[in-house]
Amino acid sequence: MKPGDELPVLSVPVTRTLIIAGALATRDFKDVHHDPEAARAKGAPDIFMNILTTQGLVSRFLAERLGPGARLRKLSIRLGVPNYPGDTLHLTGSITSVSEGEHAVEVAITGINSLGRHVTGTAFVNIPSVPSEPPKEAGP
Repeated sequence: MKPGDELPVLSVPVTRTLIIAGALATRDFKDVHHDPEAARAKGAPDIFMNILTTQGLVSRFLAERLGPGARLRKLSIRLGVPNYPGDTLHLTGSITSVSEGEHAVEVAITGINSLGRHVTGTAFVNIPSVPSEPPKEAGP
């Protein structure tokens, strides 16, 4: 792994169930995350995803792309355009730095949908070390 490496895209269908379940799981009971009429009354065309659900999807993206031993140390994200039902969120990332001594990587993350950038951010992730050579067998 080296700076400039791109992580494979994770595409997530944005469904009503995902939006509502994410809001409930994060105890975000704001009506704009589950009531289409309330969302429209507040100027949105439909319900939309909350930031904690987005944060969870970004964390999933990192874990799936960096492996089961990856440990998220720090995540900073910023929301852009909303995620509405019927769209797809495409998460991408690129390695921006590698710290060999700490077995850590910095990842720049972007998530886009049909409206534009939904999320941008930076993650610092510890990853297990991978030996550069296979282990030597012990002698007699």
